[in-house]
Amino acid sequence: MRTVACVTSVMSEASAGYESRMLPASTAAPDRTDTTYLRPLLTVFLGWLWVMAGVNLAAPLYAVYADELGFSGLVLTTVFATYAVTLVASLLLCGRLADRFGRRPVILAGLATGCLALVVFTAAESTAWLYAARALQGIAVGLISGPATAALVEIDPQRDTRRPALLAGLAQTVGSGLGPVIAGCLAQWGPDPLRLSYLVGLAGTLVAVGFAWRLPEQATGGEPWRIQWPRVPAGLRTDFLRVGVTAGLVWASLALYLSVVPSYVADLLATDNLALLGANSALACFASAGTQVWARAHGGHQHRSQALGLTLLAAGLVLLVVSSLTHSLPTVLAGAVVTGVGHGLAFIHAQHELNTFVPSQRRAEVSAAFVCCIYVLVGGAVIAVGLIDETGGLTRGVGIVGSMLTVGALVTAGWQVARGR
Repeated sequence: MRTVACVTSVMSEASAGYESRMLPASTAAPDRTDTTYLRPLLTVFLGWLWVMAGVNLAAPLYAVYADELGFSGLVLTTVFATYAVTLVASLLLCGRLADRFGRRPVILAGLATGCLALVVFTAAESTAWLYAARALQGIAVGLISGPATAALVEIDPQRDTRRPALLAGLAQTVGSGLGPVIAGCLAQWGPDPLRLSYLVGLAGTLVAVGFAWRLPEQATGGEPWRIQWPRVPAGLRTDFLRVGVTAGLVWASLALYLSVVPSYVADLLATDNLALLGANSALACFASAGTQVWARAHGGHQHRSQALGLTLLAAGLVLLVVSSLTHSLPTVLAGAVVTGVGHGLAFIHAQHELNTFVPSQRRAEVSAAFVCCIYVLVGGAVIAVGLIDETGGLTRGVGIVGSMLTVGALVTAGWQVARGR
């Protein structure tokens, strides 16, 4: 997807529990006329964005892999879901590594793992290679997301947590959309469609490694490494469940566009235009990113905004399901845009509400639980499509799972409205 697995945004608070321990010892007011911070800030932001682009390069190519390697829809969806499993495991196991060793080494480790994943994709000759590559990509995002978020806060001279949080969200959503566009265009009009995009992604990631190598390092903490267990204080569990389900539903819907929807659209419209399939996946991500920027600027009531976002998400999913009856490209594209807008509006307010009611000393572990909620729904939705595809076909699988997500979104929207009264 963190993805989905994109993650979205998803992991933007995973390191918040230790950000304060990673700030420079000096507390002097920063010189706001100094622009030397821009280069390291862009290094972290663009490096993270490019890793997310690499994670989603395969989105329009899964149908090609299915033909070349002869695997089923279930294999396709479990290959995608492997990323979600290893991402969550990496967050839990490695979320506090930057406490001990500093953020730059862990960011470099994430970028290096991302490079290795692209090498494995380039050499892929069987489905086992695809599983290995996706597992490595989950580890890469799990490694980079926490320290990258901390670095965005540390480097920003204004110490404004709203702007770094937005940059974290944009790195994931824009990167998730950029990957399918690059891969789709290169595969459609360039040579060697199953390798060229990964080589381009590898070259870009190696450039990011070179820039990250020169990042200024902050003082490391003395805290020993430990697993970041996903725990939620008892008094917060009802509100946590509400925002966790909201975030899980919107990311599960977006994950469909980055996994099975390209193959679904290829069947639906009888097209093998990989650029079109990649653009359809990217459209939902870019619509989400634009909505997040707008929502940050305009604010809004947390519960009503989440309810509106979930309602729009449901409308977008209905358009996706209706497209199976109309075989209409405009309907498919409209579904992607509306789903993306609903995703961006609901998720950014769910993330903000989580940040407001979780105590700062518990934020890291609650954020880990938040990520787990998201990827349980992401993995469950994608694998469910694959299971239904085994007996009823991909169109039926997308229709059934899309309908289930629609009902879930509307029920949760009602919950949000009731909570906001």
